Amino acid sequence: MATNSRALEVTVISGEGLQLERQRPVKKNAFAVVRTNSRISRTTKTDINGGGYPTWNEKIVVEFPSHARFLTVEVHCKTYSGEKVVGAARIPATDFAGGYFPENYLHILSYRLRDGKGERNGIINLSVRVKVLENTVSVTAAACGGGTTPCLRPWMGVPVAGEGCSSEVVTGVPVWHI
Repeated sequence: MATNSRALEVTVISGEGLQLERQRPVKKNAFAVVRTNSRISRTTKTDINGGGYPTWNEKIVVEFPSHARFLTVEVHCKTYSGEKVVGAARIPATDFAGGYFPENYLHILSYRLRDGKGERNGIINLSVRVKVLENTVSVTAAACGGGTTPCLRPWMGVPVAGEGCSSEVVTGVPVWHI
């Protein structure tokens, strides 16, 4: 059976050009919050010295439900009057979990942060890797009869005979001629 969620390994690397209320640069105490939906979130440690260019380089593992369409990364800043949201980025799941990339592929991403008014307010740099959860069966293995070891499937072609993995042959290979 295929899994209903995936584990994401998100490394929040750094931020650039962060400002409070688009008037003054962030001086210190910035941290990032990674959110997969409204209930699941993880927080980085606070960068006390980075100011408007904080560096976290912190790896966070979060569960990413298969129905989720976005990963949200918010940058917050602790001030004397409380905690303020500097900006947020909504990252589409298709940017890191599309069907064209193998599992465990490392995506290096940078996104523009937007403040509460929708205005540009800095950049967040991160990497995202979709991790295979232990003790689960991958989609490929489920398609090959439910075993725990994935079988080899052709990248393109049509199954010629049988349902098992070993009886499939690639047909219709494109041929170019001059």
